[in-house]
Amino acid sequence: MLVKYVIRLLPVLVVLTGCMLPPGQHIDNIWFFTYYTDKNAEKKGLLTPASFLNLQKDGSYTSDFGEFEYGLWKSDNKTLYLNDYRNKITAIKVEYLSGNEMRISSEHIPAASFESQPGGFKSSGENPFSKENNVWRVPPLQKESDGEIKYRLLNHMKFWEEYFSWALSHNISSIDVRSTPTCIKIYGNGFTLKPFNDLPEEWKSYFFDEEDCQKANDIIKSVFDKHDIAWAHTENKYKLFISAFQQLQQLLK
Repeated sequence: MLVKYVIRLLPVLVVLTGCMLPPGQHIDNIWFFTYYTDKNAEKKGLLTPASFLNLQKDGSYTSDFGEFEYGLWKSDNKTLYLNDYRNKITAIKVEYLSGNEMRISSEHIPAASFESQPGGFKSSGENPFSKENNVWRVPPLQKESDGEIKYRLLNHMKFWEEYFSWALSHNISSIDVRSTPTCIKIYGNGFTLKPFNDLPEEWKSYFFDEEDCQKANDIIKSVFDKHDIAWAHTENKYKLFISAFQQLQQLLK
């Protein structure tokens, strides 16, 4: 099997439409980290290719800069203000914005370059980066029941389904499948379950403790052991994985 890690094919905030950004530029997109403009910042390892800032036209946002957050955003005089669900406001300076490139910095983020991808969705359910499709990234405050752990896994598989659907519907030529914390190892033409000892630490951190994370792996392993995925007869890799993750959700249910 050929391995391919990148598949080719506050108070309520009001969005200010008159912010002082370059004429004709739109900041309401999905922005992905590409590189630090200060190379010394790489040692901190805070951002990865999976780090994103999802700014929606309705003033809502989600982000993952090492921790998943959601809330409301506004912009004013080349500064983004993110008001998260805990009512914590983060000011992010927009140092550069042109076309699909943006450079930002904040108190906790050294100057970093981001690149935008299309972010228009008919509903939040179709947005792989919405709060709705990223419940799995929010750690629980207490141990979870088997049903709650299964729901967390179902939500994670739904994320992958919508992630590939987003790439397909927007004709995105390549997407990263390696950096997102997950229990699934995705190949160019299939996937498998990662052994517990190979799970990313960030994935483990989404569970209350290691015991719950182990339980989640056992649930998925049982599905893989007892059932086969019927791989779609298509040369389109995105369609292949959309079908596979839909089936995995049905088997988990």
